[in-house]
Amino acid sequence: MTANELRKKYLEFFKEKKHAVLPSAPLIPENDPTVLFTTAGMHPLVPFLLGEKHPGGKRLASVQKCIRTGDIDEVGDNWHGTFFEMLGNWSLGDYFKEEAIKWSWEFLIDKKWLGLDPGKLAVSVFVGDEDAPFDKETYELWRDLGIPEERIAKLGKGDNWWGPAGKTGPCGPDTEMFYWAGEGKAPEKFDPNDKNWVEIWNDVFMQYNKTAEGKYEPLAQKNIDTGMGLERTIAVLGGKKNIYEAEVFEPLVKKIKEMAGGDGEEKSTRILADHVRAATFVLGDPIGVVPSNIGQGYILRRFIRRAIRHAKKLGIDTKENVTVPLAEIVIDLYRNEYPELSEKKDKILSELQKEEDKFDKTLERGLKEFEKLEKITGKDAFNLFSTYGFPLELTMELAQDKGMHVNVHEFEEEFKKHQELSRTASAGQFKGGLADASDEVKRLHTAAHLMLAALRQVLGQHVEQRGSNITAERLRFDFPHPQKMTPEEIKKVEDLVNEQIKKNVLIVCEIMPVAEAKKKGAMGIFGNKYGEQVKVYSAGDFSKEICGGPHVDNTGELGHFKITKEEASSAGIRRIKAVLER
Repeated sequence: MTANELRKKYLEFFKEKKHAVLPSAPLIPENDPTVLFTTAGMHPLVPFLLGEKHPGGKRLASVQKCIRTGDIDEVGDNWHGTFFEMLGNWSLGDYFKEEAIKWSWEFLIDKKWLGLDPGKLAVSVFVGDEDAPFDKETYELWRDLGIPEERIAKLGKGDNWWGPAGKTGPCGPDTEMFYWAGEGKAPEKFDPNDKNWVEIWNDVFMQYNKTAEGKYEPLAQKNIDTGMGLERTIAVLGGKKNIYEAEVFEPLVKKIKEMAGGDGEEKSTRILADHVRAATFVLGDPIGVVPSNIGQGYILRRFIRRAIRHAKKLGIDTKENVTVPLAEIVIDLYRNEYPELSEKKDKILSELQKEEDKFDKTLERGLKEFEKLEKITGKDAFNLFSTYGFPLELTMELAQDKGMHVNVHEFEEEFKKHQELSRTASAGQFKGGLADASDEVKRLHTAAHLMLAALRQVLGQHVEQRGSNITAERLRFDFPHPQKMTPEEIKKVEDLVNEQIKKNVLIVCEIMPVAEAKKKGAMGIFGNKYGEQVKVYSAGDFSKEICGGPHVDNTGELGHFKITKEEASSAGIRRIKAVLER
């Protein structure tokens, strides 16, 4: 089965089960500072999992682009990658465990759908702990469907608990489905440690909300959130032994081997393929991110530089460009499914070229410097980072090759001294996020809408949202503009927003088709993520935006709006930080 056939079948199956199909949301999350990338299909849906009404209804399905860096050290084995597509279906307070499990079983074994051999399937369920009890209901549902008890593993939180996506939010026990990818008949007893059992699908039962204090409180609205990894599933369906033999990787691997002049070291080949693919998707995302030393740009830089290092290990001449021809293959592979890659092709290729040239100039000098070191202190690692552009992970890998250890804490202390964002950002270090529907966040979210409308009045209609990040303390907003705002322009924007606040304008929410929202002049580059029907929030005639929420009921609730900083974010992109004062 091809990747396209699997996407189509999955969405078709859930359409038959009355689910609205959503397009993939961007890889860079909107309004969520708790994570750098969209890590699962549920991520953009967090407000709706917490009770906001979704314009598509209570049953949803999608194929979502995702990036996870937590498994980056596993990349190169048979089944892990950093970029992947997640097939998912959701119930927002509608159906629960019984339907979710029965439908998963039907989709997996019915000849009309995937037609997998039931004799090669096994599952795991949550064993229970001090936070939540053993998931007896799920255990019994699988047993009654015909899964033998020796094929149902009871596992702890590390294996059978999902979420939250950030530090807080919806979460709960899950059940995972495994397929036997080994030779011959599957063993009678399921051993979760046997690598021949490949996890292909995960049904999450969102029964709890994890609070900032670490408590697990029952959710008023119980939800279903499922995720099936596209790459793993097509590899398994095609009888492949790893994801790198599947059609979405095969042309890349072939090209790398050709560039390396034959079969090179397998792990480096896979890392190079995975990282170029991930970098291509990040650069092609609707919100522009370029390589840098902070946030998403840091992860992007890490992908590209790690890819180049593994190209060198394979003996590929890095004086010739390595990533560009590989990125061209990725763009071509996904041209129908993700047309944004073709649309941004020039930007993707030129940014890769620039980063390669930059890294190539410093890499040789940095490697020479590294070779001189008999041991590597955190200070040395920081020097390699600040002078030669070595991401910490690269220094750690090089040190490991020489049997040495890097003091990460010392490196981070140096990092902080130089007032740069610590690498812990890749794990998510901020408060707030989509799971935070506190009054402060609602107020700042609403203020961001008013500010965008004011910016368009003051600076021009070219201004649009290129990313926002809202916590309970402040809002951060990126937008295209060729030069620094003057103090007069900043004051004009503040005055316009505060004028609307004084007027006590009612915030009105309407649900309408996308075409009608656009016709009415609603702003919102993220409108595509909500499907055919969208929510439009209006503040009188001043502001009209497509958005998922949360918002206050009246502008009078906001307080005094003040811009605290206006600066460059990247080439041609400005960044504003603002607060609401009581």
